[in-house]
Amino acid sequence: MPDKARALLMLLSAFLLLACGGDEEVIKVSLEKRQEIAFRPQSPAITYAYLPQYSHTESFKRHQRLVEYLAEQTGLPIRQVFPDTFAHHISMFGEGKIDISFSNPFVYVKLANQYGARAMTRIIEEDGRAEFRGQIIARRDNEAIRSVEDCRGKSWVAVDPSSAGGYLFPLGHFVDHGLTLRDFKEVAFSGGRQENVILGVYAGLHDIGSIREGALRVVEDKIDINQIKVVASSRWYPGWVYAYSPTVSREVVDKIRDAMLKLDYAHNPEHRAILEAARFIGFVPSDDRDFDPVRELSGKVGLDLD
Repeated sequence: MPDKARALLMLLSAFLLLACGGDEEVIKVSLEKRQEIAFRPQSPAITYAYLPQYSHTESFKRHQRLVEYLAEQTGLPIRQVFPDTFAHHISMFGEGKIDISFSNPFVYVKLANQYGARAMTRIIEEDGRAEFRGQIIARRDNEAIRSVEDCRGKSWVAVDPSSAGGYLFPLGHFVDHGLTLRDFKEVAFSGGRQENVILGVYAGLHDIGSIREGALRVVEDKIDINQIKVVASSRWYPGWVYAYSPTVSREVVDKIRDAMLKLDYAHNPEHRAILEAARFIGFVPSDDRDFDPVRELSGKVGLDLD
């Protein structure tokens, strides 16, 4: 027997002898007393899902207060559910497992085209706009990348093929500057997480990354974000949208929309706390026509909406 294997066997034997020491009191376990545990299915509820651009923990932390507020204001049972990926969010909506979807406009258009989703409200971002944009980032010390044109032939990591700020908007910006997908050394995806894009660029695993504006703040407690530079920003597009399934009644939709629009960031401290946790400052009414620019962009860059 090899020396390493003999030493491992002796170590395991010593642990077994210690575990079976005679000084310990023997505990007798009786199987005569048994208790049946009944299965308790979850009560029916309106299901609410945040497109998973961040971790489930982050999604819960951002939206639980809002979910509780909506339930209280409407008198409806509302429960947050947690898709694992962008594709999972889309499939869960199609399977009837998501009633209220909070997603980027690109995913919304897919949900509308495939499953009849309808826009209800858009959020007002922390900068006061109901629009947002994507950013192209690189390490600050990467002197080879100073402009969009410098990204040619480089390794690009994006959030997800269905990410708006983290893929579609930057791709449109590249196309406007004469770059197509074939012009990159590689295009990788981070599994739907904005954080992973930033960390991948920071660690030097990829030359450039694409994120939604504002995502850098999510990792400011993990890395020195001053080591990341914004190479370019896309144009503005309609912001993140709350949409409802066609199976949800008009009465329920109206109650939820009204509760959202009543949130007052400026004058109500309780409302401010709810919205600050969610990282936006209010809502505006929205309908499907608001997202025609996203449909036009998808067609321009050749991305399928079905």
